[in-house]
Amino acid sequence: MNMIRIKHPFLLLSIFVATAFVWMSFRFHPLLPDFEQEQVEYNSCAISNTTFEGGEELVYKIFYNMNFVWIPAGEVVFKVQDQGALYRITAHGKTYPSYEWFFTVDDNYECYVDKETLLPRVSIRDVHEGNYTVFDQMTFNQENYTIQSVRGPSRTDIRERNTYELDRCMHDILSLLYFARNLDFDSYRKGQKIAVELFMDGEAWPLNVEFLGRQDNKKIHGLGRFDAIQFRPETIAGEVFSEGTHMDIWVSADANKVPLLIESPVSVGSIKAVLKSYKGLRHEFSSKRK
Repeated sequence: MNMIRIKHPFLLLSIFVATAFVWMSFRFHPLLPDFEQEQVEYNSCAISNTTFEGGEELVYKIFYNMNFVWIPAGEVVFKVQDQGALYRITAHGKTYPSYEWFFTVDDNYECYVDKETLLPRVSIRDVHEGNYTVFDQMTFNQENYTIQSVRGPSRTDIRERNTYELDRCMHDILSLLYFARNLDFDSYRKGQKIAVELFMDGEAWPLNVEFLGRQDNKKIHGLGRFDAIQFRPETIAGEVFSEGTHMDIWVSADANKVPLLIESPVSVGSIKAVLKSYKGLRHEFSSKRK
C-alpha cells in the first residue's frame, strides 16, 4: 500500500487534519483487551448533528520540538459556514514567517457536507509544502458508492482523472472530523480499540484508535484547565512517524466535543497542536474550569 506523502514533521499542519482528528470514525469495531470482542451497532452513513453549527471557528497553534525547545511553527484555522442544505467546512494551515526559513507550508482543505448525514459531497485539497504542491478534488456520489477525482500539481494543471468504486459510504478528512464529534463517547469503555477509515490519495486508510477515558483538570497552555476525554490513534509509519508511535488527543468533555490538544513524537523531535482560540460554539464550553 502506498503511503500518504509527508516529508516534514511540520506537515502535521496537513496530517493534523488527516490523522490527529481520526480518533473516531463512521465505522468501528471495538476490540476489548480483557474480554470477549464486541461490535457496536451504528449507522455508518448518517448521524444527527448536535455538536456544531455555522459560524464555528477553531484556531490551533502548532509547536515543533527539537532538542527540548518548543518552537511555534504555525497555525491551523477551521471554519464552518452554513450554506442551506450543506455545511462548507474549511481548514487552512500555514507556517509563521519566523519558521519559513526552515520550511514553508500553506495548505487549504475544503469540504461540502450534507447537513442530514454529514457525509461529504465535494472535497478539495490544495497543498503547498516546500517545493511540493498538489491539487486534489473529489466528488462523492454516496448513493452509488463512487468518487470522481481530478488531481494535479495545481488547480490549473490537472493531470489525473479517476473514478473510485467503494463498497460503502465514505468520508474525507474534514467530514470525518465533524462526523466523529457527534459520536456518543459515553458508550465506550477505557481500553477499547476502534478501527477507523478515511479516503485520501486514491485509497481508504485504516487506523486503530484506543479510547483512554476521561481526564479531568487537563491543562491546555494559554486557555486554562478543562475536563477532557483522551484518545490514542496509531500513526502510519514512514518518513515522519516511526514504527509503533502514536498520538495522544484530548477532546472537551462537553456537548461541543472540541479537540483541545494533540501531541505526538515524530522521527526527529516531537510536535503538538494546541487550541488557541474559539468562537461560534453551539453550546456553552462547560468543560472549561473556572
